[in-house]
Amino acid sequence: MANQKVDRCSVVITSPLEAELVSRPLEYGELKPTELLVKTDYSVISAGTELSIFRGSEPWAALPYAPGYGAVGRVLETGSEVTEFVPGDRVFTYGSHASVNLISDGLVLKVPDALDGVLAPLLARMGQVAFTSVRVASAQLGDVVTVQGLGLVGNLAGQLFKLAGCTVIGIDVSPKRLAIAKACGIDFAVDSNATDPVSAVKEITGGAMSAVVVEATGISNLVATAACMAAKGGEVVLLGTPRGTYDGNATDLLMKVHLASSAVVLKGAHEWIFPLKPTPGVKHSIERNVQQLMEWGTIGKLHGRELVSHVVSPEMVPEVYQELNKRNEDYFGVVIDWTGH
Repeated sequence: MANQKVDRCSVVITSPLEAELVSRPLEYGELKPTELLVKTDYSVISAGTELSIFRGSEPWAALPYAPGYGAVGRVLETGSEVTEFVPGDRVFTYGSHASVNLISDGLVLKVPDALDGVLAPLLARMGQVAFTSVRVASAQLGDVVTVQGLGLVGNLAGQLFKLAGCTVIGIDVSPKRLAIAKACGIDFAVDSNATDPVSAVKEITGGAMSAVVVEATGISNLVATAACMAAKGGEVVLLGTPRGTYDGNATDLLMKVHLASSAVVLKGAHEWIFPLKPTPGVKHSIERNVQQLMEWGTIGKLHGRELVSHVVSPEMVPEVYQELNKRNEDYFGVVIDWTGH
């Protein structure tokens, strides 16, 4: 079959601290049996991963690189073996920041009709990253959980632990993020610029400390702080990908893990520790998590609108990356609107 062509524009990080919107037709032949062609409505920016790529500090993402984390759009065309979707279906994918995506593999799920298209990629994709911390932690109903770092992922982790019946302490240096966390139902919001977070957790818990501490900043040095906030036998869950160097002597952290008087457990919570699809003998999967997140978003169990600071056109993305890189507090949850392309 002769090549087909569809107009396409996409975000490309061309070099460190440089990004642009590139217009180039997407050319393809007959779709492979399991492929889908999807017209994007909205995609969400993941400040952690994408900013690391934008700075040129992700070794696996050679520049130029077309970023993207999660997107919602409409199916335009399907391969011959696709039976679950038809043209016109609204779907969530791990598609890139582009007006059209050819989805060859990975996760594709129908989006509930009642779920706002702006909120869908944010809750489904960023919520899925956050969900892993709940899945790996042993927190139970009534436990205290502390979340260190209240960006999108940390905020959503706190919300999910609340749904699991836990009391949640949120810690951040940003007054704006702390206010958003309170608006999303987080029980306690601690400004670690103004208050020693370990002392704050001790006071809030009456000295019992936290059953689980979720480290959501990705700042390696803060793992040691997290360990100091954990109860005896408590857990520190590494949700944020550790980046940068660990400064200082790691012995204090290692002693927190080693000694019987503290016995802190370190756990990793990278989302890909679970299978993408339901698998016999494995209770959880990424697909199951995303379906649950979209259901909760639809019925209002998850706060989403409070997390959206900007809905921007694709042309504005290079500017947004610059503002995020400057840690502009006004930029929190950014969704790209592709409906005009």
